[in-house]
Amino acid sequence: NLAMRLHMQQVPILGTSPLDIDQAEDRHKFSTMLDRLEIDQPRWKEMTHVEEIHHFSSEVGFPLLIRPSYVLSGAAMNVVSNNNELDFFLTLAANVSKEHPVVVSEFIQEAKEVEMDAVARDGDIVAYAISEHVEFAGVHSGDATIVFPPQKIYVETIRKIKRVARDIAKSLNISGPFNIQFLAKDNDIKVIECNLRASRSFPFVSKVLKINFIDIATRIMLGIPFTKPDKSMFDIDYIGIKAPQFSFSRLQKADPVLGVDMASTDEVGCIGDSFYEAILKSMLSVGYRIPEKNIMISSGPTRSKTMLLECCHELHRQGFAIFATPGTANFLAANGIPSTILHWPDEAKSPNVLDYIKNKQLDLVVNIPKNLSKHELDNDYSIRRSAVDYNIPLITNPNLAAAFIMAFCKIKPGDI
Repeated sequence: NLAMRLHMQQVPILGTSPLDIDQAEDRHKFSTMLDRLEIDQPRWKEMTHVEEIHHFSSEVGFPLLIRPSYVLSGAAMNVVSNNNELDFFLTLAANVSKEHPVVVSEFIQEAKEVEMDAVARDGDIVAYAISEHVEFAGVHSGDATIVFPPQKIYVETIRKIKRVARDIAKSLNISGPFNIQFLAKDNDIKVIECNLRASRSFPFVSKVLKINFIDIATRIMLGIPFTKPDKSMFDIDYIGIKAPQFSFSRLQKADPVLGVDMASTDEVGCIGDSFYEAILKSMLSVGYRIPEKNIMISSGPTRSKTMLLECCHELHRQGFAIFATPGTANFLAANGIPSTILHWPDEAKSPNVLDYIKNKQLDLVVNIPKNLSKHELDNDYSIRRSAVDYNIPLITNPNLAAAFIMAFCKIKPGDI
């Protein structure tokens, strides 16, 4: 935020020029640059008149992502699902970023998020690391579980990411650290944003690769000699995972569900010989416990129900007792998995999910938000908040839930 003001006062700025920082941080300028370079990005519209944005929303459809310029931790960034939310959050974003444009863009669902952390000199990349999020895009990178090297993206996707990153680094004439976030779906990639600074994953990838990215970046910014690394992320035979830690138990009534603005207060880095070992270590490190017997699953929309199916089969095979809300129980039964129905909090029926949580009869609660109707919001919120208040491990993301469940089914604590 100070770069341009210092530049106007003729203060020398090391590394990337403030004019190029402004190109990356100003949403309109950055999106225009991507269009000029013919680099794909989610469809977008700058907010000038609210009527134009409503026209854009009718063309693209909901959900939409509201993105102010020059913000950290996703401040005032929001995913909106209807016109009322759109108007409310546009006002909020415009107030947060008064001098800079607010951009509204298409929100692509069920896309993988991939990050590139890199260091460049005069627009040429000299060191880089590509990592992937366990959760689908839509979770802030500070709250996401990040895997490095990536385990589940195509080689072709990596090639495209490197090519696009080279073009962006050259266009912005980057000297120093930068981070680019991508959406990847069916081998197509789209750019979300580029930050001309060290990101929170810089120390993580540096430690996993054993290459000090910040040392290289600092030397480049000072114009002193540096050694270009000769090691590739494909040369390492272990896996690193960065997992977030949350403090929802200290925030009364806060909804412990993840979104595009950051909520985590800490993070942990873990290394394992396999993806499942690394994920298990990371979940234990941020305070999760391996369930002994009873697991509650409320699996949300159809897509996340199918994503959780394989791990539910595994839980059943291993003798865990599965408890589920009515819709999930019916889905599991149709797929040959027995479970015990626990009724919704607003139903005066027994057995009720809140009674089981309050009586500490559950070892893990998986609650995937379904939609934004009041009935769903109130019920899901009650389950999530009660789990936090009664200190029962809670997961609200289907990708992470599936990874954690498969991990503790495959690997026993004594084997770590």
